[in-house]
Amino acid sequence: MKAVRYHAYGDTDVLAYEDADRPTAGAGEVVVRVAGTTYSPVDTAIRAGFLRDVFPLVFPHIPSFDLAGVVTEVGQGVSGWNVGDSVVAFLPMNQPGAAAEYAIAPAEALAHAPRNVALADAAALPSTGLTAWQSLFEHADLKSGQTVLINGAGGAVGGYAVQLARQAGATVTATASPRSIDRLRSYGADQIVEHTVTPLAQAVAGQQFDVVLNLAPTSPEETAALVDLVADGGAFVSTTTPGPDNPGRNVRTVRVFVHSDAAQLGGLVAKVDAGDLQIDVAQRRPLADLAAVHNEAAAGQLPGKTVLIP
Repeated sequence: MKAVRYHAYGDTDVLAYEDADRPTAGAGEVVVRVAGTTYSPVDTAIRAGFLRDVFPLVFPHIPSFDLAGVVTEVGQGVSGWNVGDSVVAFLPMNQPGAAAEYAIAPAEALAHAPRNVALADAAALPSTGLTAWQSLFEHADLKSGQTVLINGAGGAVGGYAVQLARQAGATVTATASPRSIDRLRSYGADQIVEHTVTPLAQAVAGQQFDVVLNLAPTSPEETAALVDLVADGGAFVSTTTPGPDNPGRNVRTVRVFVHSDAAQLGGLVAKVDAGDLQIDVAQRRPLADLAAVHNEAAAGQLPGKTVLIP
């Protein structure tokens, strides 16, 4: 089969589109014919070796941990899954990934794929959808009637977070660049701050929020300013720069590290099938373009969530 692999940590030039052995299912695993995978900024950090202590790799390594495809082989001890099932999964980050024609997936990570979107596009759901869900409900404990500020809402996680927060009955303020404003408005954001035009502190002057979800890279000073926007007893949740351990005012600060959860992923799929959760894909590229996608991401040139198709 064809796969993108790298044989050592390094820059984008270590990514090679090459022949690799087709995997076989071990106990508790399935083999999936890949319909689509995605690029994530975490892929860059793993490839560069910045996370080697957290996600140690065995080389050669196949990157990309979002998976959508069709089961072609079922390993020993697997029940509930059959050849021909369309599935999605968030794969373990330090195991062989989905940037290949076929991928191994732990059966416990699988959820049925959405029925009303293209199977390849469903790859844009697992890790980003789970990050949004876990940030809002596991960590922030968001409730109906609360207010939430989502900083960096124009990205893939932010789009899901806006939709999920609105459906939970929260009032949503979102920061975004011009290219994302119409999409976030269609998702139901109550207030959108175009951060390229109006500084956030000025746009929300006098407001505080039960939850501040930070999805954008921020300096320590910017992070502190976001924490100041949390109401007494509220939560500051960040996927990027962590907040201070004890900011006072009974404010909780949480750094999010997403984890695979098939039940949660199945719940997100159900929302997609019900028409309550939209999957946004900015572009679809052949898998052989993955190194170019990494380069474009480093240059800030990706237009949004990118799906790679074998």
